[in-house]
Amino acid sequence: MSEGKQPFTEYVTKARRGPDASRWGWIAAGILAVLLIVSLLLWASAMGKLRGLESLRTRLDDANASLASAQGENQKDKDQIAALQSKVADLEQEKDTAAQMAKGLENEMRADLESKDVTISNLQGKLTVNILDRVMFDSGEAILKPAGESVMRKIAAILAGHPRLKIHVIGHTDNVPIRPEARNRFASNWELSTARALAAVHFLTEKAGVDPHRVGAIGYGEYRPLADNATAEGRARNRRIAITILPDELAGADTVPAVKPGTSTNSPPQSSGTETPEPPVK
Repeated sequence: MSEGKQPFTEYVTKARRGPDASRWGWIAAGILAVLLIVSLLLWASAMGKLRGLESLRTRLDDANASLASAQGENQKDKDQIAALQSKVADLEQEKDTAAQMAKGLENEMRADLESKDVTISNLQGKLTVNILDRVMFDSGEAILKPAGESVMRKIAAILAGHPRLKIHVIGHTDNVPIRPEARNRFASNWELSTARALAAVHFLTEKAGVDPHRVGAIGYGEYRPLADNATAEGRARNRRIAITILPDELAGADTVPAVKPGTSTNSPPQSSGTETPEPPVK
């Protein structure tokens, strides 16, 4: 046997080398497995964080959208509040202007009309001119006297500068019954008071230039006295024409808005007649 080949020694050497190589192989495989597991864990963790980040981004987008919507609604509310405040300020200004105009009208009427036979009163926004019947009509009659026409012209001239105001002409009498010879024309004080109110309305609208849409006529007869009818002085105060001047909103809920000329063939609305009587004031 040659010295170069020693089977037993070679076998022993291979036997010694074999187990060492196998062991290192397993170690390498274990390391690779651990690295793979760690890689998988890291990948899973990264994916989880990525999904969480995407979810967070989605929620952040939703939050931003909600915030933008809330800011828009808030701005809208602010705009509405500002508009309402502006409207309130405008209404206050209109109220102040109307109050100044009403005061100016009252002062003008007092200066031009007030006398022992013509009195001016202002109650709850209603300016009233009370004219005793001796200025306006003869006893038991419903035809305007020249003095009555003069008063009506003055009232019409003053009201020409206040076209938005309404005019109610109201007839009143005392409680003395209609004379028998006049009953063929006026069945009662209601008819007489209404006829007198209408006579004033016709003069205002037909001769004094007042728009008929502004005017109405009412007759209360003896049922709304200012004084006691037991005395001659009281009866004289109760026989009167009251011209009430008031804003459109106080003129009455049954008022129909005026139509433009030419849109209707109906006559201008004028109220006449009587209302349910109230007990006399003693």
